[in-house]
Amino acid sequence: MKTRIPTLGLRRCALFAVTAMMCTLAQAKDLEPRSYSNTPVGLNFLIAGYGYAEGKLAFDPSTPITDAKYRQGTSVVALAHSLDAWGNSAKVDMVLPYSSFDGHALVGGRSREREMTGLNDPRFRFSMNFHGAPALSLKEFAGYQQDVIVGASLQVTAPLGQYDHSRLVNLGNNRWSFKSELGVSKAWGPWTVELVPSVTFYTDNTDFNRGRTLAQDPLYMLQTHVIYGFASGIWLAVDGAWFTGERTTLDGVKGDNRQTNTRAGITVALPVDRHNSVKLYLSTGTSTRTGSTYDLVGVAWQYRWGGGY
Repeated sequence: MKTRIPTLGLRRCALFAVTAMMCTLAQAKDLEPRSYSNTPVGLNFLIAGYGYAEGKLAFDPSTPITDAKYRQGTSVVALAHSLDAWGNSAKVDMVLPYSSFDGHALVGGRSREREMTGLNDPRFRFSMNFHGAPALSLKEFAGYQQDVIVGASLQVTAPLGQYDHSRLVNLGNNRWSFKSELGVSKAWGPWTVELVPSVTFYTDNTDFNRGRTLAQDPLYMLQTHVIYGFASGIWLAVDGAWFTGERTTLDGVKGDNRQTNTRAGITVALPVDRHNSVKLYLSTGTSTRTGSTYDLVGVAWQYRWGGGY
């Protein structure tokens, strides 16, 4: 029988809701190879994709919550534009996700389930390469060879997704987040190695579970990517990530739920023609201390235009 998740004790309620919320925030921990490559200025990108995640949620042994699992399918539409920023290549992009979520667990031996469908919080990002990737036209880009690229980005997630303050688990988070990232990319012939550290800060959710205040520590993350580019234009990346943080505080009471997790994955990009390409990706959790561990598989189609095409 499907039923709403009941109100537990203060700590139990916080732990269940926050851990479930973390799994719906899988996009904050995306593995993104080639985020700091050079791109000709004036190009526009339209991206449509779908990702499916399935996994388990970990809880403090003192809570009555066991066997917590979830499934989430997310459709994404994104727009991006490359530009010249003070002589360097840069990009602005916007991501609009829409998800279907199904989670269930045993609470004190009784089955509880939560299903929801709606908009996730949208994301907006500005990224700029400030070394090794000058702003070039499409014609000039034909003679460009990468060596070392250093760049940075700022991503803002807005509290515009589906949110019901009477529910413990939502697709939106009713708060802002700010992700600051540094990217270093080094090419050796067809091989490229990337190192991408980042930190994500969260504002407080002041209307969590009927007016409580939920605060969350920053998320610290380090991504690595080893990429091989084929002469045909196909490229393959082996991806890895380590992240820690996100301990929560509910109405001044700190939870024992700091995360320390690792993930690994593979990404393949396949050019179709000069305007279209397809990207396939999958990743899995390799270790977890607290929080969600999940398998993710997805596909994205990209159409590009402008810049003299």
